[in-house]
Amino acid sequence: MAKGDVRNQAPPTPRRPARPAAPRPLPGGASRPAIAGKTRPALPPGPIPAVPAATRIRVVSGPNLDLLGLREPEIYGTATLLDLHAELTSIGAARGIELECLQSNHEGDLVTWVAHAGREGFDGVVLNAGALTHTSIALLDAVRASGLPVVEVHLSNPEAREEYRRRSMIAEACVGKVTGFGPASYALGLLALVDRLRGGAELRTSSNAGRRGGV
Repeated sequence: MAKGDVRNQAPPTPRRPARPAAPRPLPGGASRPAIAGKTRPALPPGPIPAVPAATRIRVVSGPNLDLLGLREPEIYGTATLLDLHAELTSIGAARGIELECLQSNHEGDLVTWVAHAGREGFDGVVLNAGALTHTSIALLDAVRASGLPVVEVHLSNPEAREEYRRRSMIAEACVGKVTGFGPASYALGLLALVDRLRGGAELRTSSNAGRRGGV
């Protein structure tokens, strides 16, 4: 074969790239820090904790309560029902309470709203049934059928008024009753109900805050 003829020669073997040298151990067996951006932070062991769901409360008001602020203000005050609902919503937002505030002059609406509250995802009911408090067996049955804790509330104190207002048909099925404090009856009933649902934590927290504030 002539000098310089490479037709029958095997192609040259490609060289493998040199491997990077292993890092030298640090004195004392210490490990080198990881390069930023090259590793992910380790997740904590166990399942990721779920975000606690808000406590859901349905607030139901009965006949003539849409006239608050106009009807007998010397008894029921000058605040409107919208004012009352806004105050309750503010209280709820500060405490992780989700509210639905409803009012109707029709007994069937109240029966449906109370009886179906549990099936619709609510944890309890604050109920001012108005004059139906003294007459409605259907509403008593709805409170029982709901399977939820229900707190009866009234702006005035029925026991201090006419004889026919002193009997509550729904009281025996409710977990408690707040009366005579005007619009604050709703707020007190709401806090007491949530306190019951949360195992006494709500009012205990409020009491501690009051002591810290010097109340």
